[in-house]
Amino acid sequence: MVGQREARPAPGAPRIAVLEDDASQAKLLEHWIASQGYLCRTFSRGQDILQALLHDTYDLAVLDWRVPDLSGEEVLRTLRKSLRQPLPVLFTTARDREEDIVHALKSGADDYLVKPLRRMEFLARLEALLRRFHGPAREPDQPIEADAFRIDPQGRTVHRDGVMIDLTQKEFEMAVLLFRNIGRLLSRSYLLDTVWGISAEVSTRTVDTHASQLRSKLGLYPEQGWRLSAVYQHGYRLERIAAQSTAKGKPA
Repeated sequence: MVGQREARPAPGAPRIAVLEDDASQAKLLEHWIASQGYLCRTFSRGQDILQALLHDTYDLAVLDWRVPDLSGEEVLRTLRKSLRQPLPVLFTTARDREEDIVHALKSGADDYLVKPLRRMEFLARLEALLRRFHGPAREPDQPIEADAFRIDPQGRTVHRDGVMIDLTQKEFEMAVLLFRNIGRLLSRSYLLDTVWGISAEVSTRTVDTHASQLRSKLGLYPEQGWRLSAVYQHGYRLERIAAQSTAKGKPA
């Protein structure tokens, strides 16, 4: 079951999935994570978080060892066999024996915390894992420069070759997210949560429409050195590629 979530974070904020069947503990972890400006989704069943992690985009997962229907360990083993993109996993459990910790790490966990969890330590471990797998956190207002593009989050402007390109608010926020994740596949749900907000009454078609508009306005085509491609039943990936001057046509 998906828990109540916090308001929309800034574009590009980490998206974290938490497996915890204790409702009060799940709510506490959600509050801690949201206090850092991260987006958090909580799940009480192993099967539910497994499906979310296999078919959606997350930056990190927090897995409790013992939960109904599918244990955190089983979820972890399946993820390591199935996911192509690396996903940092923090394991949490009341077990504190050395052999249990070693077992969790050998099963594929990247870090391990023994309950009861302590807020500052928990958040420090999350930050360390995010930094290890995704690089240092960017300041929200830090400009993004990629080839001929310069995106200024503070001024909310996009320039290509020094020429400003007029974008709507949502187009701009989607551009920030894509350019901060060049080469990474982002699910439509990830884009909806981060750009439109987790409670917004909009469909995935909205994402498709804005992606098409961005592709056209920013010239994200192979012959111009970029490709914004739709991945069937998943989402979008922005890639920097060698210019293809002989390419014919443009992707839909």
